[in-house]
Amino acid sequence: IIRIAVIGAGPAGIFGAISAAAQNRLAEIIVYEATDNPLYKVGISGGGRCNVTNHCFDLAELASNYPRGYKELRGPFSRFQPRDTVAWFAKHGVRLKAEEDGRMFPATDKSSTIVDCLLETARHSGVRIRLGARVKRVGRLDTDTDTPEFEIELQDKTLNQFDRVLLATGGINQGHRLAKNLGHNILAGVPSLFTFNIKDPRLEGLAGTSFQDVKLTLVTERGKNLEETGPLLITHWGLSGPSVLKLSARGARRFHKLGYQTELIIDILPGLSSDEVYRTILEYKDKNGKKNVHLRSPFVIPKKYWSRIVDHSGIAGKTVWADLTKEAMRSIASELTSAKFAITGRGEFKDEFVTCGGIDLKEVDFQSMQSKLCPGLYFAGEVLDIDGITGGFNFQNAWTTGWIAGMSMAV
Repeated sequence: IIRIAVIGAGPAGIFGAISAAAQNRLAEIIVYEATDNPLYKVGISGGGRCNVTNHCFDLAELASNYPRGYKELRGPFSRFQPRDTVAWFAKHGVRLKAEEDGRMFPATDKSSTIVDCLLETARHSGVRIRLGARVKRVGRLDTDTDTPEFEIELQDKTLNQFDRVLLATGGINQGHRLAKNLGHNILAGVPSLFTFNIKDPRLEGLAGTSFQDVKLTLVTERGKNLEETGPLLITHWGLSGPSVLKLSARGARRFHKLGYQTELIIDILPGLSSDEVYRTILEYKDKNGKKNVHLRSPFVIPKKYWSRIVDHSGIAGKTVWADLTKEAMRSIASELTSAKFAITGRGEFKDEFVTCGGIDLKEVDFQSMQSKLCPGLYFAGEVLDIDGITGGFNFQNAWTTGWIAGMSMAV
């Protein structure tokens, strides 16, 4: 009988345990969780609705949503992707629904549906979950057999021996410390999914104003600027929205290196060049000479933001289009296509806080999720240096790597 220890009762750990039990009904599987709250992150995610996965079934497109891990995950996704996640939950009595932006939630809109499903399936599969059981040490035992063996020591000094160990502690230091003691290199963790703190008169009082499609350019090292497109939202503290969150994830380590202080360039008309915008403004001026510049815009953008950038360009409140100078029109065109803002810090994104960093991916065999350095040791979820953008992708990483690790270590 194979004895398997899973360290961490998060989504990757519980799903890995379930997968192992399905692969080998005779395996003895124990999950160790330091807290009294298994699947805590699942319960609070998505505002209590749980963004289980994303309705993205194209493997190349799916992998592109992972700033770190996109190359390594393409193989695993060919074996277990969002389509398989949907099918797995349906088989276990939970229907998932897709929203317009691709995010998928349980049809009940309750994260407890997912938590209950996973815990009930684990229980029926014979998986034992020990709560309040903090693992202090994982050590290798000297053995003359081909089967590697491990000794796990808990905080209360209890010792237990296992044939396989799955490390699925999430992005916390405890799991990284255990992996490091077994010879693994740990890449330092830094925040990966956050909003931008920006103090600028052009944004003041406009919280809640949104743009459907913008292009953001993050100024970093010379010649290595990062770009991202998508919806943008003005907030009380600066900027948020999918474009910001994607950019923060892709540039996580660069942001950290810059101390979260750099320049952001915003193009709210990404389909038009600055010259095309200028010509549109010029044509509008010729046809609407008597109209107030602050109140009339040639573009479909929020009226309050239009008025703010007109004001920022030094144009008085009662100015009509006929009195607009070429210099003023150039200034407006520049504000629409390349407005510069100073990022002064970062903010967290609700309860979806994610970090990059973790176990070096070069030290993991992604066909089995087994360590290349320590046979019998497996990894799943955010303990690895993998993180996805918002939209259910971090959970999908947990389901995929947990499923593969479970299937592999139970044989």
